[in-house]
Amino acid sequence: MDFKDLSLKKEGHVAILTLNRPDKLNAIGYDMALSLPAAIEAIEKDDEVRSIILTGAGRAFCAGGDVGDQKQKIQGDFPLHGRQERLRLTGDVILGFEKSSKPIIAAINGVTAGVGLTLTLICDIRIAADTARFSAIWVKRGLIPDGGATYLLPKIIGMDKALELSYTTEFIDAAEAERIKLVTKVVPAGELMTQAKELAHKIAEMPPITIGLTKNIMWEEIRSNMRKVLIAESYAQNLCRTTEDHQESVKAFLEKREPQYKGK
Repeated sequence: MDFKDLSLKKEGHVAILTLNRPDKLNAIGYDMALSLPAAIEAIEKDDEVRSIILTGAGRAFCAGGDVGDQKQKIQGDFPLHGRQERLRLTGDVILGFEKSSKPIIAAINGVTAGVGLTLTLICDIRIAADTARFSAIWVKRGLIPDGGATYLLPKIIGMDKALELSYTTEFIDAAEAERIKLVTKVVPAGELMTQAKELAHKIAEMPPITIGLTKNIMWEEIRSNMRKVLIAESYAQNLCRTTEDHQESVKAFLEKREPQYKGK
């Protein structure tokens, strides 16, 4: 089965799902936002698969949302595909992950920002290459953290650190990410997939029903809150998209300059 902007292969009982827009640093555009939940659902239905690795092609894991799409939205020429597109929650690509009872390991191979960061947060285990870098970049784009990041980030690293990363939007390296427990562990870049596969296969050797129940119970509280969080984030994000600061941030990014915010 083919999924737009994704690559999916199986090695024994392990599925390797790769974000596959390397020329765009695997930024999530419209097609990938539809494909990713569909791929997770297909993997969930495959009884041969017992664990999943999520990674990125090229030098990035995922650089966030596609700024090209944001430019089109600002200009008013972004195509809306019927009523369902208007009703979608901001960042609802994350909801596809709540349907998975299979362990998901994020093999973080490079730049990880914005909703790309959220993708790692929704995974069970995060293994980062020592060359990986992380940023909660949203505020610099005139937006709020989304995809459930307003909930997941402080839950994982604590409120103060989550707010510091969000307010400053600074990139941190893999060592700092490990120190603040944003990632489970850091490994040499050349060993990333080897170690991710070793762990995935080790998990796949365990009884899959027991593994699935363990995951579902441990994630239940988070999953039960995620839709409410996405509704709140969608309200705030739609408001942010009407501001001059957001429009300026997108223009500045495309023009490769620092934005000048006016609080409007």
